[in-house]
Amino acid sequence: MDETLHIASLVVLARPELFEAVKANLRLLDGVELHQESAAGKLVVVLETTDENQILQRIEQINNLPGVLNAALIYHQVLDHAGETQ
Repeated sequence: MDETLHIASLVVLARPELFEAVKANLRLLDGVELHQESAAGKLVVVLETTDENQILQRIEQINNLPGVLNAALIYHQVLDHAGETQ
């Protein structure tokens, strides 16, 4: 790894009736992984980016997806090229 890696975790709240469409749209975004979910429309999403600005851009993209009520940053970790936390 030649650059810094930013790992962020989000909780995304979506309208239950549009949940499948929201998940499909999230899968189209680069650097996004879907993890745990609930029938109430909650979803844990992990982002991997090279800088903080990309995290903010991705959160804005997610918040603008049809059916998304809110995307909230829960966790952010920065790893340098040696894999050490900064």
